[in-house]
Amino acid sequence: MPENQCNVDSPLTFIYKEVDGIRVLLDIYLPPDDVDQQFVQQVIQYRPAVVYFHGGGLTVGNKRSWFPTWLKSRLHARGIIFISADHRLIPPGTGYDVLADVKDAIAFVAGDLNVQLDQELADLGSGSRFRIDPTSIGVAGTSAGGFCAYLCAIYAVPKPKVVLSLYGMGGDFLTDQYLTPKTQSFLRGREMLDPAQFSEYIHPFNNLQSTSDSPLVYHPQSYHIPGYPANPRMLISRLYLQLGVALDYITGQHEPSLSVALRNAIHTEDPFDEALISDHKIIFPQFNVTSDWPATYLIHGTNDTAVLVRESRNLHSLLLKAGVEVILEELPGREHSFDYQPGAELENERSFDDIVQFLYRHLT
Repeated sequence: MPENQCNVDSPLTFIYKEVDGIRVLLDIYLPPDDVDQQFVQQVIQYRPAVVYFHGGGLTVGNKRSWFPTWLKSRLHARGIIFISADHRLIPPGTGYDVLADVKDAIAFVAGDLNVQLDQELADLGSGSRFRIDPTSIGVAGTSAGGFCAYLCAIYAVPKPKVVLSLYGMGGDFLTDQYLTPKTQSFLRGREMLDPAQFSEYIHPFNNLQSTSDSPLVYHPQSYHIPGYPANPRMLISRLYLQLGVALDYITGQHEPSLSVALRNAIHTEDPFDEALISDHKIIFPQFNVTSDWPATYLIHGTNDTAVLVRESRNLHSLLLKAGVEVILEELPGREHSFDYQPGAELENERSFDDIVQFLYRHLT
């Protein structure tokens, strides 16, 4: 690394909390120092930051999984710091652990991170002048990371200035996608899973250890299904949807099963009885929308079979009713993870630019 120059292609990693015997981490990516020539290099500049949460159904992944290079590069071009954070995974964690972690991540970014960044850069001999403006933090997430972003919108202190959700889950948990057992392929035409092969991850658990880092691993091309997931955690969120018990794992309510209680309730003509989820209402974003929810950009493919577009449509409607500035961009015919498909940068260039312009407007 050249003297007085931070390596912007590699992040700096920090521990933002220790819990359950594990260290929960985040990566910070600082923009290049030449991104804003109007300032003298030696002068510290406090810049907005976006904290990103990865996808993976809440069950798999880490801060470098499904990494949104398109978002980091565009934010850096505008002098915005990009941060990617881990959180505890389900199972044995629950949505309550995820909530605690994302709140702690935002508090750490707004609080201790600048001090630790000063020390780390001094130790590295780096002269990067960018630090985080704690009054200008946004959140973003893809898929399950959208759920994390929604929890930040509701509970994080300081409250984020803006929210970005790409095909985010949690806009409507009261659907057959989460609650109804499936008898045939329902997600991208993929095979049905045998629960017996995933007994380690089926409640009740037998000494399943807490983790916030479960990387994506694939079988080699020589495997009988080339490139098939080799980490079982990559399949268990689909298994929970297949069994219609995803909300049991998100809430931690297995006995009696919350999913069974809700299954019939969502198919009556009567208004939904919120008492059915009273013990877990705080982790259902759709029941916590208020007028102080931050400005939000939602983008979703209409053919998404993992997180149905109705989730973003429902949240969009709730935010509009609450008087929140919100954009819902629907991409006709697109599936889940459309932004990671070959050619996505070119195909989605206008949407990506519009998203970052929205974030920039609310952060500066």
